[in-house]
Amino acid sequence: MSDSFAALCVNEPELATLRGALREFLDADRAEFGWQPRVDAWLSSWDEAFSARLGDAGFLGLTIPKQYGGQGLGHLHRYVVTEELLACGAPVAAHWIADRQVGPGLLSYGTEEQRQRILPRIAAGRYFSAIGMSEPQAGSDLAAAMMKAVRTDGGWVLSGTKVWTSGAHLSHQVVVLARTSPLDADRRHAGFTQFIVPTDSPGIDISPIVLMTGEHHFNEITFNEVFIDDTNLLGEVGDGWRQVTAELSFERSGPERILSTAPMLTALARLLAGQGDLDRHTCAAVGGLLARVISLRQLSVSVARALAGGQAPVNEAALVKDLGTRFEQESADLAADLLSYVDAGADGREHVAALVEVARVHAPMFTLRGGTNEVLRGMVARGMGLR
Repeated sequence: MSDSFAALCVNEPELATLRGALREFLDADRAEFGWQPRVDAWLSSWDEAFSARLGDAGFLGLTIPKQYGGQGLGHLHRYVVTEELLACGAPVAAHWIADRQVGPGLLSYGTEEQRQRILPRIAAGRYFSAIGMSEPQAGSDLAAAMMKAVRTDGGWVLSGTKVWTSGAHLSHQVVVLARTSPLDADRRHAGFTQFIVPTDSPGIDISPIVLMTGEHHFNEITFNEVFIDDTNLLGEVGDGWRQVTAELSFERSGPERILSTAPMLTALARLLAGQGDLDRHTCAAVGGLLARVISLRQLSVSVARALAGGQAPVNEAALVKDLGTRFEQESADLAADLLSYVDAGADGREHVAALVEVARVHAPMFTLRGGTNEVLRGMVARGMGLR
């Protein structure tokens, strides 16, 4: 095997051992506690007890240093764990954002007091966070955000609205991007600052955004002159845009942009395999899905290795998000088509049909969250020197 291909396999001996240990944990945990694989589990499957068990077993906080309660390992170790959790549709939503974005953010920009206060609880799977970026008038064009933070004695006063804040109604905190200086039309990305805002702060109003299915993951948060003391300023005043851009590389390039529908595809493949000899159409369709997953995974791994090497692959992460979420979206319709060739009474068909139904309802969101794909393409073009 060539070195270049081996680098895309994420199967070095230490990583393979970690992968095997996590699979054993997941098999045993599911057998004992009875959770079922879910499509889009990193958004839709909130289970605080599972997150605590995962933390107790040492599978959270992998990149957090040991002095803060973590495992002191690298990004590739976390990549392996993330991949396995998503592939089996485990109920990971509670800890997901804190482990994926808040932990690395605190390590890069947080104060020592913030790290000591928050990181051990993230590593233990007992601290949950939302991210307050988008606003009603500023989604993928985040530079249009207008939420204000005004300096006052001992801290800041926050006013404005954030929207699509996943899990905010169940989280301990929200990491908020706000303007600490007025908008400069010539420098739209300047003047932003990040804050750690406890969700029980006076003046916060969290309203649910309910999906057509009745599910409640998203929220709108109104900040009515919320006071935040200086200990909850994250990073440097005015440096928020650079900090957020680095965070988004973790958010956009991970396996969750490829494997949200993996439990559905795995269950479908097993169902089809039990149908005996498959026709050429079915074989070609399944082969096409597999080829796309493999190719996208290699792109995602290449970004993970860049992050592990201390690089900031912003454009590459955006491309993974674009290609990966389009695949997730299309996989729902492809799965529905393939399922139509399976006999109505076939054993396991009802289970797969339920997963397909959830995937099709969630599919419109795949290409929106984390930055709308169309806007990301413009960002990538600018990064390549195009106008």
